[in-house]
Amino acid sequence: MRHDIIQAVRDAGVVGAGGAGFPTHIKINAQADTVIANGAECEPLLRAHQLLMAAESEKIVIGLKTVMVATGAQRGVIALKKKYGAAVAALETAIAKGANKKIELFFLPDFYPAGDEQVVVHEVTGRIVPEGGIPLEIGAVVANVETLLNIANALAGKTVLSKYITVTGAVTSPVTLEVPVGTTVQELIKLAGGAVISDFAIVDGGPMMGKLIDSKAVVTKTTGGLIVLPKDHPVILGKTVPWSAIANRAKAVCCNCRACTDACPRYLLGHSLEPHRIMQVLGAGLQDSTAVTRAFLCSECGACEVYGCTMGLSPRRVNAEYKRLLAKAGVKSPHHAASLEPRPEREYRRIPTKRLVSRLGLAPYDVPAPFSRQQYLPDTVCLPLSQHVGVPSRPVVKVGDFVKVGDLVAAIPEEAKVGANLHASITGEIVVVDGYIGIKANNEAGGSAR
Repeated sequence: MRHDIIQAVRDAGVVGAGGAGFPTHIKINAQADTVIANGAECEPLLRAHQLLMAAESEKIVIGLKTVMVATGAQRGVIALKKKYGAAVAALETAIAKGANKKIELFFLPDFYPAGDEQVVVHEVTGRIVPEGGIPLEIGAVVANVETLLNIANALAGKTVLSKYITVTGAVTSPVTLEVPVGTTVQELIKLAGGAVISDFAIVDGGPMMGKLIDSKAVVTKTTGGLIVLPKDHPVILGKTVPWSAIANRAKAVCCNCRACTDACPRYLLGHSLEPHRIMQVLGAGLQDSTAVTRAFLCSECGACEVYGCTMGLSPRRVNAEYKRLLAKAGVKSPHHAASLEPRPEREYRRIPTKRLVSRLGLAPYDVPAPFSRQQYLPDTVCLPLSQHVGVPSRPVVKVGDFVKVGDLVAAIPEEAKVGANLHASITGEIVVVDGYIGIKANNEAGGSAR
């Protein structure tokens, strides 16, 4: 049974739907005592997961039960915020229907970043993941709720073909959609009624950890949401500052007040990360390898820069740059402390979501983005071969081939330890095989993402 589950998930190409896209068949091939369904959705403006929990509650519960069987876990927890009223009601009904006393709901406080994997593990279990470690080290497996939905579909023989995405911000009609993987961002913005401004930028993911993308970019298995904002919005300006300016400002302005450290979620969990000391190294040119290598412990959540620093600096960017340089030099993190205790001040230093929205200047865009069941079939899709952690998928099709929705188009290379399968999200003809697979729809044959 356990082997069959892992094989089905592997065959379906399931990867973490909310993050870097770690192949799920590898994650669940482990032993744990607790499985946590992460439904926190703590990034401002995003709505997909809370709406998904309300619309597909039974499948999410099935997915959670499945991971519990695969890992041998005796406790299953769906962690979400109580304000997600419709999701709470639907999940309570689904749990009761399954008569499974091993599954429970856990209500997270409404703070940022409640959805951080290590934060949610501590909230639910009271345990702290070791520095640089993963939840499995303390007996927990964490899965995004959309990942659990994909696991339930995998058991029914369905591959990962679509993505649930909130399209919001400066658009006519903010909406949450299910669209085929490979659909262009430009098409999704049109489905939301189009942008209400001409000069805009697009954030893939949330305003805190999301990245800027072009309208020609495509939806992947890990796309978390699309936020359209004016190019001169503070969120956009903060993401476009060049590294040279970040470094120069840190050297000239940082007063080492340690407000960034006081706001850091990982520091508050008891980790040794102290962003102000890393800023001190940069600003004063100190030789402190211990402080610098602690940058490896940074999750890049952005709390330090948005809610900590009052001088407009970015300890997050500094940490990210040090991590990049250290990795390039072949340096690995030497910090692996376990048996940690949360800082006493953690309870009153959580960042309230409403206050964060206001601080980011996003209050005018903090509006509903209702779920639409509209079926959308694009004329073409572009499927990048690397939509996950690990080795890119290897094409098993060639230009001119005809594929049906759900057909395997790229497989895990035999020599790869970490990889994921890739499937056609529409029915049509293969028109490109070059770093990505392009499919032109055959509308007469029919076939969409579900």
